[in-house]
Amino acid sequence: MTRAIMIQGTGSNVGKSMIVAGLARAYTRRGLTVRPFKPQNMSNNAAVTVDGGEIGRAQALQARAAGVAPHTDMNPVLLKPQTNTGAQIIVQGQVFGEQEARDFGAAKDKLMPFVLESFARLAEGCDLVLIEGAGSPAETNLRARDIANMGFARATDVPVVLMGDIDRGGVIAQIVGTQAVLDDADKVLIKAFAINKFRGDVRLFDEGRDDTCRRTGWPCLGVIPWFAQAHKLPAEDVADLPARARAKGDGLRIVVPHLPRISNFDDLDPLAAEPNVDLTIIPAGTPLPADADIVLLIGSKATLADLAALRHEGWDVDIAAHIRRGGHVLGLCGGYQILGNTISDPDGLEGTPGLAQGLGHLDVDTVLQPRKTLSLSQGTHLASGAPLSGYEIHMGHTTGPDCDHAWLDLNNGPQGAVSPNGLVQGCYLHGLFSSDAFRAAWLAHYDQAAQVAYDQTVEDTLDSLADHLETHLDLDLLLDLAETPRF
Repeated sequence: MTRAIMIQGTGSNVGKSMIVAGLARAYTRRGLTVRPFKPQNMSNNAAVTVDGGEIGRAQALQARAAGVAPHTDMNPVLLKPQTNTGAQIIVQGQVFGEQEARDFGAAKDKLMPFVLESFARLAEGCDLVLIEGAGSPAETNLRARDIANMGFARATDVPVVLMGDIDRGGVIAQIVGTQAVLDDADKVLIKAFAINKFRGDVRLFDEGRDDTCRRTGWPCLGVIPWFAQAHKLPAEDVADLPARARAKGDGLRIVVPHLPRISNFDDLDPLAAEPNVDLTIIPAGTPLPADADIVLLIGSKATLADLAALRHEGWDVDIAAHIRRGGHVLGLCGGYQILGNTISDPDGLEGTPGLAQGLGHLDVDTVLQPRKTLSLSQGTHLASGAPLSGYEIHMGHTTGPDCDHAWLDLNNGPQGAVSPNGLVQGCYLHGLFSSDAFRAAWLAHYDQAAQVAYDQTVEDTLDSLADHLETHLDLDLLLDLAETPRF
């Protein structure tokens, strides 16, 4: 029968997503049929699934680690922040509505049936479901209607392993404090703990580990050293971006304005991995460097708001000057829309209905539409004939004279636009830089050689992560702790 176990964290960004991916690869290599599951995620980094929906990028990576295609049941509730207080709600892969944070708690009662339905369906025919929590179960103000942590664990009677992060300090208090604030019915579901991101000699924490065991009564599954190759896996959290895009000091210089609502930023990972590419994230309050070769505008969950933020930073002036100097600009998805003449929002999908002037570097116009485009695509780069693949995930339709100069030929038709001077390009296709042949052709245009086999790098890193967990985590005990859930 299917068994399940849930990895919850003492806080956000303790490494739950990566640990679940590593466990998925480790148990799959042991011959088990594994499926990842996250009841509720919050991320603007989404993946398109084979069944025509979208889920969090982390669950897509976990599915890859398990050797299966991503499916909407792996992440039935996805919150995509659009403002500081509101988010688009994706349920079982499709837009369910929009919600202000103050109202979301009441809406959770309507969402739990979808979560349980997806979980039951996903669990059919597999040996093990690895469930990832969200944030922390110690957020007592959210417990009453929780569907992401102990609320889900209680509903399904799934055992829990609590993951702490020693890198941020205070890990003993993280774990002991979590136990202290849980009620008895929640507490009994936690069967063990583990500690992640240790730097240095693990033996130095033996006393701290043993003290945590004494105080909680929970066994420790292991103290996991820092996994130095983590940056080679696709990014989920925008907070990880600066660490991934370190300036190399030479090669092709690509700069990326860090806009407030950027999304699908794992588009940057294959470029950042290239030794000949100097990819730099430009924070707010900093002008775009005059010596950049390419300005890259990536996706956005709130294109109009990010366009306004770009102007507020003065980056519109910097981009115009960059083009006058002969510099190149590439816009992906929301970045593509920003580069056009106008963005129209007749239905008020991003706020007050209206029309905004874009940067005007592409002779195209975009109309935001309620129906979201979600598709997986394959095709070729017209200039080189290089094969590529990727996905579209957007709520706008773009037309105009520069679309007659498509630079991609996809299975669903020509894609993209190019300015008459050839310096500005845009398209809706995410993930195209993961295609080694396309990335090589694109870099060759700028006299740089591609040196990375990106997909193989991800596969090798997942194997290394699984080896890392096999060494430092008691995977036999963790598997023994997994139980058949209540459906």
